[in-house]
Amino acid sequence: MSPVVVAVSAAMLLVGAALAVVRIERGPSMLDRTIALDVLTATLVAVIALEAAWNKRTDTLPILVVLAMVGFVGSVTIARFAATESDDDRRIRSREEVEAEDAQRRLVEEAEDRAVERVAELDAEPDDTTHQGGTR
Repeated sequence: MSPVVVAVSAAMLLVGAALAVVRIERGPSMLDRTIALDVLTATLVAVIALEAAWNKRTDTLPILVVLAMVGFVGSVTIARFAATESDDDRRIRSREEVEAEDAQRRLVEEAEDRAVERVAELDAEPDDTTHQGGTR
């Protein structure tokens, strides 16, 4: 493997790892930090793979597999616990429940349309408070 390719690859991985550490430090949210930690884990896997390719070593392959699995399981676990779905949103609704919700939504939309039409009618009627040229 060419030393230039290894040097360029190592430099890009170093920049990626540094940016991930900055994101871990600054946040602002826990999910941002989690994603940055996942990027850092992937970068570590890539660095070990680059070292294995440079030195023509195959004994680091199990380390790569374990690190990749740890990163994946960690990300999935944090994403699972960070989800903010309510219990009703997770539940699969029956056809009757969906139809009832649609009917309720249509009733609300029709009521809103009638209210808008009524306001438009009231705006179109002449205003009794204005006087034309006379005194009382």
